[in-house]
Amino acid sequence: MKKNIALVAGGYSGEYVISVQSAAVIEKNIDSSKYNVYKISVTRDGWNYIGADGQAVAVDRNDFTLNINGNKIKFDAVFIGIHGTPGEDGRLQGYFEMLDIPFTSCGMVTSALTFNKSYCNKVVASLGIVNVSKSVHIFRDQPFDTKDILRELKLPVFVKPAEGGSSIGMSKVNTAEELVPAIEKAFKEDAQVLIEEFIKGREITCGLYKANGELTVLPVTEIISSKEFFDYEAKYTPGVTREVTPAEAPSEVTNLIQATARKLYDKLNCRGIVRMDFIWEEANSRLFFLEVNTMPGQSENSLVPQQVRAAGKTLQEFYGTLIEECLRK
Repeated sequence: MKKNIALVAGGYSGEYVISVQSAAVIEKNIDSSKYNVYKISVTRDGWNYIGADGQAVAVDRNDFTLNINGNKIKFDAVFIGIHGTPGEDGRLQGYFEMLDIPFTSCGMVTSALTFNKSYCNKVVASLGIVNVSKSVHIFRDQPFDTKDILRELKLPVFVKPAEGGSSIGMSKVNTAEELVPAIEKAFKEDAQVLIEEFIKGREITCGLYKANGELTVLPVTEIISSKEFFDYEAKYTPGVTREVTPAEAPSEVTNLIQATARKLYDKLNCRGIVRMDFIWEEANSRLFFLEVNTMPGQSENSLVPQQVRAAGKTLQEFYGTLIEECLRK
C-alpha cells in the first residue's frame, strides 16, 4: 500500500523562491509508484494543498491532515522542503514532533541550534574537532562598539545575519569604514548578527545522510567563485561560480573533510540530509568549519544533487532513502 507523504514547500523568509524550486525537484523525483505525494504550501497567508482541480484545501493544523471530498488524509511522513523559516529553524520540526509524525530533517533542537550560526560555532568550537574562525555576536537591541569589535577581530571580516541562508544580507568588510553599513545591512534581515574573521582558503562542502541506519558521506564539492565570496548572486546566477564535484583536492584533505563532517553529524545529533561547509586554509594546512545546512538546496544544479549524482545514485533513489529512513524512527 502506498504511503502518504506531505511535501512541505514555501516558507516565510527571503528564501521562498529557492524553497519552491527545491520542492519542485523533490516532487518530480519521488517515486509515485511507492508514495502519494501531497505538496503543501506553507506561507504566512495559510497552509494549503492545491488539488489537481486548482482548488486550495486548507490543512487542519490540529493534526496536520487534509479533508478532500469528505476523505480525511493522514500522512505517514513529511518531507520538509523549506529553506529558512519555518522549515529549517526547528519550528516545523517541533510541531511534527508533538504530533508524532515522522519527517526527513534534523529534529527541533538540532535544527534550531544549527540555524543560528553564532551559537552553532560556539558548540562546534567546544567539541575540539575542527577550527572555528574568531567571531563576535551582536544584537539589534543591545549596544555595540565597532572599535571594540575591531580590537577583537582583524580585518577583513564577514558580517552576516546569525539566522538566515543563501548569503542574504551578508557582506565582506575590508576596511573599518565599511563595518557599520555592513552591520546595518545584516540587521535588516535578522535581529542578531555574526561578525567573523575571514579565512583565506578553498571552500569545500560535504553532504551526509543516513541510509538503513548507516551514515553515508557523499563526494565533496569545491566552490570556486569569481566574486569575493559565495554570495546570493554567486550561488544562483549561472556562470558566476564553478562547482567541482568531486573536488580536485588532495586525498588527505578530502578524507579529513569527510571524517570531520561525519563526527560533527553525530555530535550535533543530525538526521536526514545535511551539508557541512568548510574552508581549507592551504597556507597553514588547517581546516575551518563554516556552517551546517540542515535543508540544503535541492534544485537540479544544487550542491547535494551534484554530489548524489557523483556517488552514482539517482535523485529518486536518494529521496526514497530519506523517506524510508525517517519512517524507521
